Amino acid sequence: MAANLKEVRERIKSVINTQQITKAMKMVSAAKLRKAQQAIVQMRPYNTKLNDMLGHVITSLGGDAEIKLAKKREVKNALLIVVTSSRGLCGAFNTNIIKSATAAIASQYAEQRKSGHLTMLCIGKKGLDYFSKHYADCTIIRDHVTMIESIQSDTINKLVDSLIASFNEGKYDSIQVAYGKFKNAATQFPTLEHYLPVPKIILPDKAGKLKADYIYEPNTQTVLESMIPSLLKIQMKRYIFDTSASEHGARMTSMDKATENAEDLLKDLRIHYNKARQATITNELMEIVAGAAALNG
Repeated sequence: MAANLKEVRERIKSVINTQQITKAMKMVSAAKLRKAQQAIVQMRPYNTKLNDMLGHVITSLGGDAEIKLAKKREVKNALLIVVTSSRGLCGAFNTNIIKSATAAIASQYAEQRKSGHLTMLCIGKKGLDYFSKHYADCTIIRDHVTMIESIQSDTINKLVDSLIASFNEGKYDSIQVAYGKFKNAATQFPTLEHYLPVPKIILPDKAGKLKADYIYEPNTQTVLESMIPSLLKIQMKRYIFDTSASEHGARMTSMDKATENAEDLLKDLRIHYNKARQATITNELMEIVAGAAALNG
């Protein structure tokens, strides 16, 4: 019985230590989540204004806009960018993004994969680990795997510039991005979006009604072509910021649940420990009473 009590005490101590770790991880993730949310909020006004300006420029062209980066062509070579986290302990967050990417490969890029014309760019170690193991027949770009850990605008801009150059040169005919779309701390959506060619731009209602009196230098078409790369850079930052915020939200939720589970387990273990201790005390009292009765008899 004493050995059983010692084992339960050790389990209780182990669960308490684990609970302290999960609490600390939850607090760290909550702090990082606030920072990531702030970055998203700060980026939105610029993104909104850029979209408004783009709407005015296209409206000024009277529907005759020709965007080089929006021209569709036969998809012979495809690039799939997968944005995941580099760390685990965030529930099914990374798994859901990977499932979204693998579903896209099966449904859209089966021929390209079979012919060796599918390239994967992994941002985040979890995605890299999975696709390196299960998609060895694809070309996997590893240069930007740590970008999710230290988000730098210059690094993102260089990546987008290289993607635009590769698309213009015909190295890739289609580029898609799989990432985690952030809604709130408890909800994240694995999302797959077309990146290049640029999807059809849907103008806001006011763009069709209001025609801004701008003077464009050197001309409207040139301004439009120069704005598209800026929009693509903002979109790539959004993918990475969204995934970062989603990761911290998922980890915070997971650690909160783990802390609750640890508390429930502690209650059960303490009840079990108390029952075992009471049984030990009862047995000792019975032995003392039996011994005293034997002496008196």
